[in-house]
Amino acid sequence: MTDRFSSRTPQQALAALLDLYAPNRLLLVGAETFPALQAFQEAHPQTELAHAGPGLLPADLAGQRFDLALVVDCLEHMPKRTGLELLGGIRNLNASRIAVLADLDACGWQSTDFYSLALQASERFSRDEQVLTLFTYDLREYKQVPDWLNAKFWANPENYGKYWW
Repeated sequence: MTDRFSSRTPQQALAALLDLYAPNRLLLVGAETFPALQAFQEAHPQTELAHAGPGLLPADLAGQRFDLALVVDCLEHMPKRTGLELLGGIRNLNASRIAVLADLDACGWQSTDFYSLALQASERFSRDEQVLTLFTYDLREYKQVPDWLNAKFWANPENYGKYWW
């Protein structure tokens, strides 16, 4: 990520993520709703939406799997340790894709706190004095499979006793 600000608004960026992934099951943590989500729900009424307030997930949601988790207006209202547990739990157990929109100054986090959870800084937004950063995580894009990681380079019984490594 660069230090430049995005030409899009946070709502446009979230709308683009929702359109890209088109989740059937969506977890929203924090904000009750926002314009991009309302527009997405109108266009995709079959999408199941589960909502949780700031804090750890309730037991009924903690055991479910979602296509996408959005964390919006949440980390600013909770202790950092609880936020780390929340994001780590969602990433490990509840969703393969996460998007977090956070005001780093208001929540007291650093970019490195998100990097430690394998989230990437996607975009930064500025309005008046407030700066929001969108962090994303997608398990399918987290690490590219190296070309050497295939059966061709593993056990080759025909070479036993021929070569010394």
